[in-house]
Amino acid sequence: MALTYSLYNAQGKRLYLTQDERQAFFEAAQKQPEKVRTLCQLLYYTGCRVSEALNLTADRVDMAGGEIVIRSLKKRRATPHYRPIPVPMAFLEELAAVHSLKNHTQDILWAWSRSHTWRLIKATMDQANINTQMPYGTCKGLRHSFGIHAVTHNVPLNIVQSMLGHANMSTTAIYVDAVGDERRELVSRMWV
Repeated sequence: MALTYSLYNAQGKRLYLTQDERQAFFEAAQKQPEKVRTLCQLLYYTGCRVSEALNLTADRVDMAGGEIVIRSLKKRRATPHYRPIPVPMAFLEELAAVHSLKNHTQDILWAWSRSHTWRLIKATMDQANINTQMPYGTCKGLRHSFGIHAVTHNVPLNIVQSMLGHANMSTTAIYVDAVGDERRELVSRMWV
């Protein structure tokens, strides 16, 4: 039986942050302590999973290439799989300053547990007035919003697939099924 992916749960509740909620999260992150701020920014700019963020080491911050190189943890293989994700240079510079990245070491940037990290992300969402009791008010909701944001800004679907580390295009294709303002943004492209 094939898995079907959706941006809505069985009760019809959305599982992603809207563009306004995504922006509010980013703005709330700017007010956090520096290591929390950089973690929130990493999730915002890369769409990576929390477990992947917590696995990021200094040697996978590629300043010269302008990329963060994420180790895909969901793909359980004998040989690790890495995916480079371009990010703004200003973010890389902040990451380097906050985490002292001059030495390309294999030191993990955030030595936090997933549950502690979720509490930090939840607190940031709470400060952004994102309802964390709703299905969208989660780290996964932020990840989904990254996919929708990429698609609504004309990033080709195969690039979105690569950045999110999806094995199948059908998993990535859910991001073109957005509704509301996001759907309107996608459809409005043909009106010009």
